Amino acid sequence: MRKPKWLLKKVFFAQKKDVEIALKDIGIHTVCQEAMCPNMSECFSKKLATFMILGSTCTRACTYCSVDTGMPNGIDELEPDKVARAVKSLGLKHVVITSVTRDDLSDGGAEQFIKSVKAIKEMDENITVELLIPDLKYNKKAIQAVANCGAEIIGHNIETVPRLYAMRKGANYKHSLKVLKKLKNANPKLKTKSALMLGLGESEDELKEVLQDLLDVDCTLLTMGQYLAPSKEHTPVVAYVTPQKFEEYGKLASEMGFEFVKSSPYTRSSYMAHEYFENKGKLDE
Repeated sequence: MRKPKWLLKKVFFAQKKDVEIALKDIGIHTVCQEAMCPNMSECFSKKLATFMILGSTCTRACTYCSVDTGMPNGIDELEPDKVARAVKSLGLKHVVITSVTRDDLSDGGAEQFIKSVKAIKEMDENITVELLIPDLKYNKKAIQAVANCGAEIIGHNIETVPRLYAMRKGANYKHSLKVLKKLKNANPKLKTKSALMLGLGESEDELKEVLQDLLDVDCTLLTMGQYLAPSKEHTPVVAYVTPQKFEEYGKLASEMGFEFVKSSPYTRSSYMAHEYFENKGKLDE
């Protein structure tokens, strides 16, 4: 399908190269680069990036994702320090950290998330941290430990409606909801977040049901964006959702009870994630 005009993204070059060089010198991966995010040049131009820990090889092969799959190498023990150095180099006040799925690890990689948060907080406790975690193999102890690691926000993406879950290899819709519920139960003060890709053939009724399921597990931060196939070999786009429809869905989510919603064609899980804290004062009024 040919992209509509509203998906012709402007490319930003200012400071982009500086960020790429800094990250390469430190030896840290970003999901921006590995997942070929369409917002990468914009975010890099603003010195924003989402760090991807635990390597760049995923143990699953979701048919919508461009990240490399296979058997990963071991864990880089210096990675948490590298993340902290990258945060300092970019001058970040809000940090987003995600990872590939690591089914080869007993805790799904939870300890590396915890160490990364600790390294950042020891450097500057005023920096806010948002984690975007895989399901951590549904390991209850691992989920509880991550929930109490000091991160202010923890996200786990639901991605799509239950009927379309075949594209999420190794994942289970109900289990993903349970991950979000376990996070909140382990730390009631924690803000939990999730994301949906639209344009995969979901119906509006199915979308509403997912939104209610998220609210039922006390997930109150939400992002919704247009799915874009990384290549012809990946799951194809079924529909391009208009900006107006994204606005309607965003308004619907807010009216249903979500505390913070970002909904637009180019919205991604961590896109402009710091805006939650910029708007938090308004939300608390």
